[in-house]
Amino acid sequence: MKLLIENGRLVDPASKTDGIRNIAIADGKIFAIAEAGQPVSGFTPDRTIDASGLVVAPGLVDLAARLREPGYEHKATLESEMQAAIAGGVTSLVCPPDTDPVLDEPGLVEMLKYRAAARNQAHVYPLGALTVGLKGEKLTEMAELTDAGCIGFSHANEPIPDTEVLLRALQYAHSFHYCSWLQPEDPFLARNGMAHSGRVAAGLGLVGIPSIAETISLHAIFELMRVTGARVHLCRLSTAKGIELVRQAKKEGLPVTCDVGIHHLHLTEDDIDYFDSNARLTPPLRSHADREAITQGLLDGTIDAICSDHTPVDDDEKLLPFGEASPGATGLELLLPLTLKWAMEHCDGPDMLSQAIARITAEPAHILKLPCGRIDIGEAADICVFDPSARWTVTASELASQGKHTPFLGKEIPGRVRMTLIGGRIAYER
Repeated sequence: MKLLIENGRLVDPASKTDGIRNIAIADGKIFAIAEAGQPVSGFTPDRTIDASGLVVAPGLVDLAARLREPGYEHKATLESEMQAAIAGGVTSLVCPPDTDPVLDEPGLVEMLKYRAAARNQAHVYPLGALTVGLKGEKLTEMAELTDAGCIGFSHANEPIPDTEVLLRALQYAHSFHYCSWLQPEDPFLARNGMAHSGRVAAGLGLVGIPSIAETISLHAIFELMRVTGARVHLCRLSTAKGIELVRQAKKEGLPVTCDVGIHHLHLTEDDIDYFDSNARLTPPLRSHADREAITQGLLDGTIDAICSDHTPVDDDEKLLPFGEASPGATGLELLLPLTLKWAMEHCDGPDMLSQAIARITAEPAHILKLPCGRIDIGEAADICVFDPSARWTVTASELASQGKHTPFLGKEIPGRVRMTLIGGRIAYER
């Protein structure tokens, strides 16, 4: 189908475009981009979409979204979470390897990609496991997993206590130019922890996870990077001191990128409130100073991207006392609104919207080294059309995800996705 999206505000950080444009789409690709009021020669659309008052942006690229299949279908299904993705304007997403069974064999990766592709919705990019079964002992066959479709290698939230194993993993990855995705957290300092080690955890009697659990792990990772030359993407930074270490590592020239989870942009340890299990996350919500450091890190480019850290959890594992509840929250449908909210509060100037969209499109696409997160002639028409002025209240019934738990339940947030296009096809329309 030939589509014409007209009169929308095209915001594409990759090309530094911000203005009213008409976008012609044919054969799943961007056919032409024209100034408003100018016809597209040689193009007759089957459908014209009036996007007046709406923003037309690249489809969102989410660096961390657990789809829960295979193995955890009681928490969520591929069908429900893919629907949540397109409802949130997410057209490309990275899936961590902590499924059941773990994504440590080519056949499992191929099956996941096949099932995801059959739904013809968001593009799914799996991360392979760094070690077999995520046990931190034996390295996986990374070359075979790459051939099967993995775009990098991760240990999800599982620690690798043996530093020699991590050294060998980075050496292997560097030899074949693979990227290792690591979440910096010392397993011994974080052991049995439930919340940030601070006044709130102390007052509530919760076992704390200190900030040094992140910084000690970062010191080790950077030393191993210096020895091996490996490229590393750091997942879900959460502390001010950790962000400063990354800032120094980038100045040094280490090949490191990093992201932050959307919840940590807005929430702190105070949001645990009276043992609200919806606010039990990994890493834990930190202090106000840590949250401010995250904002500064995003503004100065130390932090490259924002992700949803989408981790759907079912009622049986969430509606428990705080210490017993499973960590995690739904986030796919909140990635855009909460990024907009952050930008409205912290970004000044006419490029505020572009700054926000860059963190969830062009920047994560750059980390992945994939041709997504942009709108350009000849590229796939993966597009998110949203109303930046719309406001809506987060409720369980509003969420397409099977996971209904989020710290933002009952909160009003800005920005509403009106249409999501995948390869020029309207996959979602509100």
